Amino acid sequence: MTRRKFFFGTAAALLTPAAAFAAALDLRVLARDAFIYVLPLLEMAATRTKLLGMGASQNTLYSRRNLADASSRSVTSPNNDTLYSAAWLDLTAGPVDVTFPEFGQRYFSLQLMDMYTNNFAILGARTIGGRAAKFIIAAPNDTIVADARNVVRAPTPHVWALGRVLVDGRDDLDAARAAQAGMMIDGPKVVLKLRPESATAVAQDAKWQDVFAEANRLLAEDPPPVTDLAMLQRIAPLGIGPDATFKPDAFSDSEREQIAAGVADARALVTDPRNRGVAVQGWYYPGPTLGVWGQDYGARAVVAHTGLAALPRDEAMYMRPAGDDGNAIYDGRKMWRIHFAPGQLPPVSGFWSLTMYERTADGQSFFTDNALKRYAIGNRTPGLKTNDDGTLDLWIGHDDPGEGRRANWLPAPAGPFTMTLRAYLPARSLLNGEYLLPPMTSAG
Repeated sequence: MTRRKFFFGTAAALLTPAAAFAAALDLRVLARDAFIYVLPLLEMAATRTKLLGMGASQNTLYSRRNLADASSRSVTSPNNDTLYSAAWLDLTAGPVDVTFPEFGQRYFSLQLMDMYTNNFAILGARTIGGRAAKFIIAAPNDTIVADARNVVRAPTPHVWALGRVLVDGRDDLDAARAAQAGMMIDGPKVVLKLRPESATAVAQDAKWQDVFAEANRLLAEDPPPVTDLAMLQRIAPLGIGPDATFKPDAFSDSEREQIAAGVADARALVTDPRNRGVAVQGWYYPGPTLGVWGQDYGARAVVAHTGLAALPRDEAMYMRPAGDDGNAIYDGRKMWRIHFAPGQLPPVSGFWSLTMYERTADGQSFFTDNALKRYAIGNRTPGLKTNDDGTLDLWIGHDDPGEGRRANWLPAPAGPFTMTLRAYLPARSLLNGEYLLPPMTSAG
């Protein structure tokens, strides 16, 4: 099977431009679509409040100096490949400077996302190379020096900058830290004025009145692009928009019930695993709009809720094995195998890794402790053994598979688990679907 196109399912189909005009004034449908449209803004604001809730300043880069491990529970679905740095930028007080040191051949990236979760720039190994460099990040309407070089203009005045620096094994940690320390952001220090509703508006039990009131504030703070005009006109009857006045008491009891039902419909859509992609040969692949969404509001909402800050496909692809019933969940009490034919490992210019996650009762994913202290396995794992015929088997399960297989063993919890295969700087054959991952099969 070649040249496949991967796309998101039900949630994406509901929010296509054509569907935006399908219903007249069905409040339940409008509320569903409005919630899906504003969800990324709410998720971004809640994350900003969470990360800056201890009085941290905006326009300041904060770095995590260690790889995530089983004790890391602040962010769901972490990786064990890179050191992270993060800054929330408030460009209303002026532009910020971003400085990169000499990275050489080491993978690094600084992901710049607007408040609608669009990646408007990736500054890193793929785009600027490994030499030292300096950039200016400016607000949409900022007046900057006409002859200034390396200016990146943000679509919204507030931006999330997320940096990644590859750690190539335990012995490389000190060198990776040194490289990470050379990545700097300098700009006006702006303390976030914390709003509790930013952190609660996306909660599963939050009232729709609180959700949409906070959404209106955020829409005014970071106005949407003009290309979203059709959707904004569609949801305007609810009083939702950057210039709208939201008046929940203006609706009758019956109308409020319809709106509440529509929000519940939207939440069900974004949490349904079947809406995270289309499974091909036992794996979910990311859709073509990943990280640069345009009007693909459904897929944008799904990823904002389940994998916020996803990189665009040219930078990284994220694949999950589908599971027996499409829920991407497996039982660690069994042994599983992924069998790669000779020369058929994931084709990348960067690196790939298969990461193990314990699946919690509330649907989150975290590393699980194990005797090997191994949370991922991939092309940088030392001691991987190929078979005599050139094939490679990865063994996945809770129980030790034995001495002959231990080098290729990814330990799992003794219960539900899920996994993500990350492919950084994927080759064209992976991007266009000519290359497909082998299925994960039961090994007893």
